[in-house]
Amino acid sequence: MIIRRSAITGSAFAAMFFLGVALAIIGAAARNIGLSPYQIGLLIATQQLGFLLAVGVAGALADSSDKLKMLFTGSLVLAAAFLLFYLTERFWVNLLLMFGAGVGAGIYEGVTDALLLDIQERHQSRYISLNHFFVTLGSGLVTLYLIFLRLHWRWSMVQSGVAVLALAVFFALAKVERPSRPVENIRRRYAGLPHKRILILLFAATVLAVGVELGTVGYLTTFLMELRGFSQTTSKIGLVLFLAGIAGGRLSIGMLVRNHQLRQYITVLFGFSAFLFSALYFMEMGEFTYLVIFCTGAAVSAIAPLLIALAGLTYPEASGAVIGLIKIAIPAGGILLPLVMSILAREYSMQVSLTAFPFTAAAGLAVMLVLGVLARPAAAGKKN
Repeated sequence: MIIRRSAITGSAFAAMFFLGVALAIIGAAARNIGLSPYQIGLLIATQQLGFLLAVGVAGALADSSDKLKMLFTGSLVLAAAFLLFYLTERFWVNLLLMFGAGVGAGIYEGVTDALLLDIQERHQSRYISLNHFFVTLGSGLVTLYLIFLRLHWRWSMVQSGVAVLALAVFFALAKVERPSRPVENIRRRYAGLPHKRILILLFAATVLAVGVELGTVGYLTTFLMELRGFSQTTSKIGLVLFLAGIAGGRLSIGMLVRNHQLRQYITVLFGFSAFLFSALYFMEMGEFTYLVIFCTGAAVSAIAPLLIALAGLTYPEASGAVIGLIKIAIPAGGILLPLVMSILAREYSMQVSLTAFPFTAAAGLAVMLVLGVLARPAAAGKKN
């Protein structure tokens, strides 16, 4: 029976690493498989639907159920999706497999943070920040790995599936001795929250932020190859740089920002993102393309994590319930924007579908400006 705290912490980080692999694999391998922009959008939206359902259920059960058993179940589902993805050319089968990958990843997302809060007695926020850093690390490394494997992308899926099966064995053997907590009435807690318009805007902003981030992960390599003339290898380098921008941005901005500056930082980052997406997708950047890709990743990197932090600080009396709601916005954003882009690509063209990126970032900027107006009287009410 494995009960070492450090080993369980490492297993949580590993789970989030493979969550990152699951989120990036469609975009990283899209051109190797021969997927159309329409198919990419459907696969991403279907995966995020599974993620949405699983993170909601797993988050609700995490306080009252055995977290390690839940992670064991999620590992089995994710491993099966990795091992079987595109063994057959039937598209509907692969849609189901990506739904399963979303379910496995959603269980990881919904449970690992709660597990770390259970087993770590100090610096919990630091561990949770590291936990989410491993998502970006997994997405970046699988893309880099596929550059070296070239057309042998299936081998990376098999290796990932075997590694996740090993994680399942670990979770089956591990045990955490923690007293169970009663399940809270979430509906009652939400009903009693003040300033619900602010919460709605925070949810909407998170949907928009995650949409442009995951949408770019899914579409960037196809965009670079079809509209900018990049090769299989150079397009994947672009995706690696975008993910490196996200990783670097999350670490650097996370260290710089202070609690009272969260809303201002988010607003500015949405504005920069709208500008950079316009430059990336609609201007011929030539030798500066890689630089713009990296800067775009850095601009969108911290928006979603800062929104989660802002939600928790805005509602300290119900931070757990509110953060759980904001986490549901993550897969919602991963569904909506890729689905819209898929429809636009099918009805018009890929170039037209790319307008969704700057418009979505600009919408995020507008939401944050409205939130700033609403936040002033809310803050005044708290002081009184």
